[in-house]
Amino acid sequence: MHTYTVHEPRDGPLDRLERGEALVFVRDGFSLAAAALTPFWMIANRLWLALLVYLAALIGIELIVWVVGLGQQTASWIMIAVHLLVGFENDTIRRWTLGRRGYDLVGSVSGRNSDACERRFVEAWLQERPFAVARPSPPPPPGVMGRGTGGRLSIMALRPGRT
Repeated sequence: MHTYTVHEPRDGPLDRLERGEALVFVRDGFSLAAAALTPFWMIANRLWLALLVYLAALIGIELIVWVVGLGQQTASWIMIAVHLLVGFENDTIRRWTLGRRGYDLVGSVSGRNSDACERRFVEAWLQERPFAVARPSPPPPPGVMGRGTGGRLSIMALRPGRT
């Protein structure tokens, strides 16, 4: 059984079908690829800030091991622990990055495989969404009147003292 969290961009498309295409599914659980190939996994998933933190941690660990004089075997065990931590927390790293990119958590879903989870969530999600959502119009810029007046001031109103 697989569990996914579902994320939607805040300023996504208005049409519900396009919004469904913009959804991102993040699988919960351990990732062997994230643990074994941490920097490459981060690059493949465009987790740039997480990659910088990982590289800073790598350099910091090597520096501490060198200053304290622990030995290379200790540094290797520490790095294995860091890689395992990334493997277990891969979903949290991806959710954090999506949140920084403007995605909101809209739900979670469980199923036999990724296709079943995606189908199950989108079917329920689409029933709750209107076909298209109109965004509220922004307020008029200064010097422009609202609806019902033609939308503009006359030139005489902009130049005080003239009739």
